[in-house]
Amino acid sequence: MSTEVARYWQHAAVEGVDLLRARFVTHRYGRHAHETYTFGLIEAGVEEFEYGRTLQRAGPGAVALLNPDVVHTGQAATPSGWTYRVLYPEVSVVTRVAAELGWHRGTPWFPETVVYDAATAALLRRAHRAAEHGDRLASSTLLTAALARLLRAHSAVPPGDGRDRPDRSPAGVQAVRDLLPQRLADPPSLAELAAMTGLSQFALLRAFRRETGMPPHAYLNQLRVRHARQLLDRGLGPADVAAQTGFADQAHLTRHFKRIVGVPPAAYQRERLALRPAS
Repeated sequence: MSTEVARYWQHAAVEGVDLLRARFVTHRYGRHAHETYTFGLIEAGVEEFEYGRTLQRAGPGAVALLNPDVVHTGQAATPSGWTYRVLYPEVSVVTRVAAELGWHRGTPWFPETVVYDAATAALLRRAHRAAEHGDRLASSTLLTAALARLLRAHSAVPPGDGRDRPDRSPAGVQAVRDLLPQRLADPPSLAELAAMTGLSQFALLRAFRRETGMPPHAYLNQLRVRHARQLLDRGLGPADVAAQTGFADQAHLTRHFKRIVGVPPAAYQRERLALRPAS
């Protein structure tokens, strides 16, 4: 069976947590990064993904632990695809649980990308299923237990010198990162960015890719999708969102949105708006 299905929604009981349940066969995630943590449980099949400078594979029972702002991809490693459940908790959600556990060593970091830990996998599955079924008390309780288990068993102190952290950027690259969010609909050319930073175009491309994991145009599209999500959450229609975020049209938005989020903008918005109380 080659049918692909995906549902992306917001946790009804815990603010700052998104969830995804999907079966993918031909779908491929483009290079992107999340501002949140990404905790994925593989239920069937094998997912293959680039993560930073490594190539990872996660099979049935594996838990993928992705830190915020680390660039990654995602695709099937076998012809039958893969099925998984994913939790995307904001950093504040994880640090709040960490503080309750007595963590005083900075933002938690997960050094192992793919782990096979049956107890953690079982907790994540139960928390995810409870959230899917709308059980507010069970889902929030199980989520807290799952995050506590992840922190106790698999977290570590972040790299102290910053050499492997994605937020370390030379001045020129940081200047570009500061400018692009302001120019979503009217981005400068590579030549303009190079002139602004005092670097050659090739040197800027190389430095930007080294620091962010992607070239400037891909980084810009990621910023556009993030802003598109905010506008969709406010109820703006996909066509208007496309225009406001710099995409050529709704089809252009849909293509990039699905490559990063996993579902089309309309399906994403339908799930988000469904949680709002009727006025």
